[in-house]
Amino acid sequence: MRKPVALRLSAALGTLALAAATGVVLSMPTASAAAAGATGFATQNGGTTGGAGGTTVKATTGTQIHAALCGRASTSTPITIQVEGTITVGNTAKVSGAGCNTAAGVIELKGISNVTLVGVGNGAVFDQIGIHIRQSSNIIVQNVTVQNVKKSGSPTSNGGDAIGMETDVHNIWVDHATLVASGGESEGFDGLFDMKDSTQYVTLSYSILRNSGRGGLVGSSDSDLANGPVTFHHNRYENIDSRTPLLRGATAHVYNNYYVSLNESGINPRAGGKAKVDNNYFKDSKDVLGTFYTDLPGYWQVSGNIFDNVTWSEPGEDNNPAGPNPTSNTTVGIPYSYTLDAASCVPSIVTATAGANTGLKVSDGNCVATTPTATATSTSTATPTATATPTATATSTPSGTNLSIGADSDGSSKASGTSYGNVRDGDTSTYWSPAASTGSISIKWGSATTISKINIREASGATGNIGSWRVLNGDTGTVLTSGSGAGTISFTSTSLKKVTFEITGSTATPRVAEFETYA
Repeated sequence: MRKPVALRLSAALGTLALAAATGVVLSMPTASAAAAGATGFATQNGGTTGGAGGTTVKATTGTQIHAALCGRASTSTPITIQVEGTITVGNTAKVSGAGCNTAAGVIELKGISNVTLVGVGNGAVFDQIGIHIRQSSNIIVQNVTVQNVKKSGSPTSNGGDAIGMETDVHNIWVDHATLVASGGESEGFDGLFDMKDSTQYVTLSYSILRNSGRGGLVGSSDSDLANGPVTFHHNRYENIDSRTPLLRGATAHVYNNYYVSLNESGINPRAGGKAKVDNNYFKDSKDVLGTFYTDLPGYWQVSGNIFDNVTWSEPGEDNNPAGPNPTSNTTVGIPYSYTLDAASCVPSIVTATAGANTGLKVSDGNCVATTPTATATSTSTATPTATATPTATATSTPSGTNLSIGADSDGSSKASGTSYGNVRDGDTSTYWSPAASTGSISIKWGSATTISKINIREASGATGNIGSWRVLNGDTGTVLTSGSGAGTISFTSTSLKKVTFEITGSTATPRVAEFETYA
């Protein structure tokens, strides 16, 4: 079910001043557009909601997109950026501010969270400029066209990737996008949809990938194996040489996609990668599934697919096609619910729904395209806030033994002069701070340990700096609980080797003096 997102306007003078200076247009109180709810693996690990509940800003240049990000109170303040017009390298400059870390010549979503980037009106075209997502989470990119991004020649942008994700990225949903190139690597292009260096919980849905040598990869090398899981559904791949996608060690759910003219190879799990391949339609293509160009095997589970004029090469030392009669060689568990369209109708339903500027149409699960209904919701003039979550109550130290003493610790980053070990030394005069305004710190043990409560103590002079947070099972990525404010936090008793406290919002630089854990 598609859920409308309530649009709110900030009355903050700083944001208004920045908007005036850069030409950003803040949306007026009108009915909101319908926004789809995430699907696939993007619904896991706490879910993907983008900028829901935050300010809405209109942008017609790349510089205005950057200005909208930079005008936020923090890097995690929710925002929806409505884009209309053509974004180019020439109209995309670096902008500085509390809520961003941008660069010229690329749409930079770096070190941020809680953002929706959506095309509106007559459409949003990112022409020869890529969208770069790095060290970021909870991002939605919807209803945009990204075309002809090059890594060589002129202009260059984003390493030649239309959309590229890398370095500690999670919970990304790209929907109803059109990603196109005009050739392969020899013509200066690279991948259309690339994920690497710990990019996790991603969904690509109802999108078109066309005219490229490389559709996309999950893992940049055979040693980059900490990526995924990823869902690909109701996408159209057309005139692609290979990588639809390439999976290095990653797990992917690939269903109800329409593949036309895969010229060299298609879905390519390798180095332990796994693909669950359900009810897809492959037409006029070669080697649409298997492990190719390596002797490091990958695996697949297949059901309900149609192979229409598909040719298969002979097996070899570095070539293991799944066909001509593909059978499963593994099983892949899927943790979320989904409905499969019959493979026979995939060409028609994907043609009717995929890509930008199709009215965000989706399948109803019975091969019928439906249009989501927008719900009129007036915007608010109040300062935007994130969705309300439970607030931890600061209390005295819980009873029992602090299991963090003698354990180990790590984190996403650390500010100069701080240490991960400072949160488990029993000394509240030392502390850990993330390198930015958000970040994560973990306690870990050599064997499974049962805990049901943690106590986060802020350092002297930093009380109240911690805003929103999530507590994660570090073994599985499952969200144990979420809320805001430091103090004692309780959750269902869980046996794990690693527990992570992830700060997703702050009012000033967080300083965690002690991260105590209790049974």
